Amino acid sequence: MDKNTHAQIIKILDQTMDMTLATVRPDGFPQATVVAFVHDDLMIYFSTAPNAQKALNIAACDKVSLTVTPPYTKWEEIEGLSMGGHARRVTDPDEVSRANQLFAERFPGVMDVVPEDAAGSTMFRFDPTVISLLDYSRGFGYAELIDVQEKLMSPA
Repeated sequence: MDKNTHAQIIKILDQTMDMTLATVRPDGFPQATVVAFVHDDLMIYFSTAPNAQKALNIAACDKVSLTVTPPYTKWEEIEGLSMGGHARRVTDPDEVSRANQLFAERFPGVMDVVPEDAAGSTMFRFDPTVISLLDYSRGFGYAELIDVQEKLMSPA
């Protein structure tokens, strides 16, 4: 992936506070849930209760999709991301600590409003394998499909 495309993806992630996360339910239907997130480059972190349906769905099938769209006022300003990839529960204490630090930086005061019983929440990491970059400034409905794994292995 070229530097400009990467920078645009990071900018979109930086400007967006919520994502819609789609997981696969046991009955085979998709389940879309809005969750707050943080990111470390293209690694996306979110937290949920360990018995939440999305957590149970991911335990059964790690294939997930997500979308993010920053606020806009005119059609030609529309940008967004649709990503497909894999989610997994984060078990490494250092990685959990890093993700929690990112949440504290992005959402100052979050610990003041999070209920005490949320301490049992589970951190998840999403790693994209494919990204669709939507950018209406390049034309109505413009989208660019990026194979992340292939792009990560090839020189920029």
